[in-house]
Amino acid sequence: MKDYPRIIVPPPGPKARAIVEKDTKYSSTSYIKEYPLAVARGSGVMVEDVDGNRYLDFMAGIAVSSTGYGHPKVVAAVKAAADDFLHICGSDFYYAGMADLCEALAKVAPGPSKKRVFLSNSGTEAVDGAIKLARNSTRRAGLIAFKGAFHGRSYGGMSLTSRSVKQRAGFGPMLPEVHHLPYGYEYRCDFRKDCKCDLTCVSSIENEFFQRHTSGKDIAAIFVEPIQGEGGYVVPPPGYLKALRELCDRHGILLVFDEIQSGIGRTGKMFACEWEGVEPDILLTAKGLGSGMPIGAIIARESIMKWESGAHGSTFGGNPVCCAAALVTLDLVQNGLVQNAQQMGERLMAGVKKLQEKHKVIGDVRGRGLMIGVELVKDRATREPNAEIVKPLEEMAFKKGLLILGAGKNSLRLAPPLVVDAEDIDIGLKILDECLTALA
Repeated sequence: MKDYPRIIVPPPGPKARAIVEKDTKYSSTSYIKEYPLAVARGSGVMVEDVDGNRYLDFMAGIAVSSTGYGHPKVVAAVKAAADDFLHICGSDFYYAGMADLCEALAKVAPGPSKKRVFLSNSGTEAVDGAIKLARNSTRRAGLIAFKGAFHGRSYGGMSLTSRSVKQRAGFGPMLPEVHHLPYGYEYRCDFRKDCKCDLTCVSSIENEFFQRHTSGKDIAAIFVEPIQGEGGYVVPPPGYLKALRELCDRHGILLVFDEIQSGIGRTGKMFACEWEGVEPDILLTAKGLGSGMPIGAIIARESIMKWESGAHGSTFGGNPVCCAAALVTLDLVQNGLVQNAQQMGERLMAGVKKLQEKHKVIGDVRGRGLMIGVELVKDRATREPNAEIVKPLEEMAFKKGLLILGAGKNSLRLAPPLVVDAEDIDIGLKILDECLTALA
């Protein structure tokens, strides 16, 4: 029998309220704070708060806790690395963990081309580094990103982002020569109301944008999420990534896959782009790579990653403790968790589709593996977004012991740790059903 979810004090309890009060008094006003969860510890897919309440986690700290909380092998690797040394700058010196992780990532990356790896502290740092690498490699300035994209909060990442005006307002000017085009979003196609997808979203780049706005010869790279994360867990139509690959090849443009949220086994394959068998020129990963330790990576074809010594670096990128966590994480994902993500993802998808049959507020269900988006609408015929229900749904689920998060304007993301089991899936679906019944 599971000992979670278990709510013994209506959250937030007194200890949680004290933490919330102190945090509100002293922390930056920019923090979002979805709901008053004050974590004390975690184990597997269970999170326990400071008042002793236990929750089933269906969001994994935004797809970060890939191996769950406190995985013994990850914890042991972190402790052993910390015992040896906490830091030496990997940009200037050598240590085995950094070399081993670069090798492991180069070998696990999709496609046959030989790869090189740059290690960063986070996903947004990987994005910024990729912008530099693309411009340096091609000697072009232009960048294409997509509506609904989220690539981080640094100036480079923010310039590529087109998810919410709140993330950009008041921070301009952005990087120059960044262009945002429609993403392959079948449920809300920019080109036709009832999308019978012929990939106009890709062909229009060549037939319209390159004819009317800028030449393909001026574009250094196209940055794309193989599955949009913050935009609503949107899965593009079949052939979309392949069509982008072909377009880039015709114009000498680099194709950059931002797999910061979708990578490291999340979709039932090591990287989401493997579902279409497309190799990017540059691949970005972070979030789940370190099982919660801060680490990211730029993985690029060797023919592209040729910038000279000193052109890019990082004091803390590739920290030895983070490298240790990442190496164990990759081993765990490759040897069981990626398969579990696919199997449990199928169970979760089937369960959510049953909920869709019951609850008219669910307009669309999409995803791969344990990266599932549930789009909420006011009317299925008009597909009018039901953004108003997202926050109450999050809060009700929280009070019942289920941790979920919204994505995009009117969607839920379901992204439990990759160690989730069938009983966890069924418990989560039951709570979600109860919340939808009460609210919709």
